[in-house]
Amino acid sequence: MEIFREFTFEAAHHLPNVPEGHKCSRLHGHSYRIRVHVAGDVDPDDGWLMDFGDLKAAFQPLHDQLDHHYLNEVEGLKNPTSENLARWIWERLADSLPRLSAVQVRETCTSGCIYRGGTA
Repeated sequence: MEIFREFTFEAAHHLPNVPEGHKCSRLHGHSYRIRVHVAGDVDPDDGWLMDFGDLKAAFQPLHDQLDHHYLNEVEGLKNPTSENLARWIWERLADSLPRLSAVQVRETCTSGCIYRGGTA
């Protein structure tokens, strides 16, 4: 079974490593939509994989660091692409969510990425 919880936050960033003149090299912002997935067996007694409230509690400290902040100034996010943000979130949730299976980052309605751990 796999469940997820979705979170949103607003933040500004720029991408320092894109070619000169690229629109993403300029300061801009996004309404980020993050989806945190966990997978595993459903407990036969309570009937769920995990309490959605526990997912929310695990993500809350990250939300506090990201919401209405300049992502380039967040430690570990000097180049805050969607891919790097997904990996950054994964690395901070993996210990508290041992069944973490995916982190999805959407920076627009039509663009985003999914990270499933490992090297990417």
